[in-house]
Amino acid sequence: MSSEPMPTVSVVIPCYNEQDTISEVLAALVGQTYPLEQMEVLVVDGMSTDNTRQRVVEFIRRTSRLRVHIVDNPRRTIPAALNLGISLAQGEYIVRMDAHALPDPHYISRCIEILRAGIADNVGGRCIIEPGAPTVVAEAIALAVGHPFGVGDAVYRYGGTAGYVDTVPFGAFHKDLAFRVGLYDESLFVNEDYDFNYRVRRAGGRVFFSPDIISRYYARSTLRALARQYYRYGWWKVRMLRKYPAALRWRQLVAPMFLLSLAAASGGAVIWPIFRIVLGMILFAYTLASLTTSIIINLRRGNWRTTAWLPVAFAVVHFSWAAGFLSSLVALPFSRSKSQMPKI
Repeated sequence: MSSEPMPTVSVVIPCYNEQDTISEVLAALVGQTYPLEQMEVLVVDGMSTDNTRQRVVEFIRRTSRLRVHIVDNPRRTIPAALNLGISLAQGEYIVRMDAHALPDPHYISRCIEILRAGIADNVGGRCIIEPGAPTVVAEAIALAVGHPFGVGDAVYRYGGTAGYVDTVPFGAFHKDLAFRVGLYDESLFVNEDYDFNYRVRRAGGRVFFSPDIISRYYARSTLRALARQYYRYGWWKVRMLRKYPAALRWRQLVAPMFLLSLAAASGGAVIWPIFRIVLGMILFAYTLASLTTSIIINLRRGNWRTTAWLPVAFAVVHFSWAAGFLSSLVALPFSRSKSQMPKI
């Protein structure tokens, strides 16, 4: 066996008010099979107002096996945090982690193995979605955002076979890649990962999904928080597509077209009775699909307690994403800045 040391790795964690999960994330990094002496962790904090920073400081005091640094992020956005972390990173490779995600013990080792083999330029894996709270609603939300009916063909949410993809969450890549294709776009408060990976692919790079690279992600715990999250996703997707129209995928239009068809049928029903039938058929088809999916999911689980809430969570995901997408599309010609978004 070669005695050559493993390459150095910098784990960059954008963070803001994550007192409930940040200690778990850091503990999961200490539990990595990758040599800890070759790792550093940069917690890039958006000036948290809760006990996040204290939790990180306490962790640093308790643990000397892993180098952990706190970096101030006065701009308080994820892409700004990532750029700060990458610029300060001492490692040869960057692992982009999330303060809501717990990496499997082999996460970093497997990422670096694939990168060093030349298989890909950016690599990521599967997110197993966990409830954000011990409630039936939070459980239903986790199931909804981890199922194809809820999130389309985002294979990293529900597994799949290894292969080249459009994007991955929490990617790992050589530090030089970020400077070659450009750092994260700080005008995009959401969809920064997709934008970065699009530029990687446009530059001739490859993005690879490996299902044996696993992290556990805590979903939103309330329907209100879920609605805000997916409204933002829809809004910022338009802003990203404004830069790169060729990145549009048909699945991204399904929810907006569904919402538009409902609005058109509802408007027509006021004047023409035939549209009441059309509206009823659209709603019946959607409700049937949602209920059927919910029943199948719970049948496979052998647990029926989320059956009533799953269709609600699906609807919140679909309608919020569509509303954000269409609102952003309508507001686009009037926006003074592509980073504007109304408070919701």
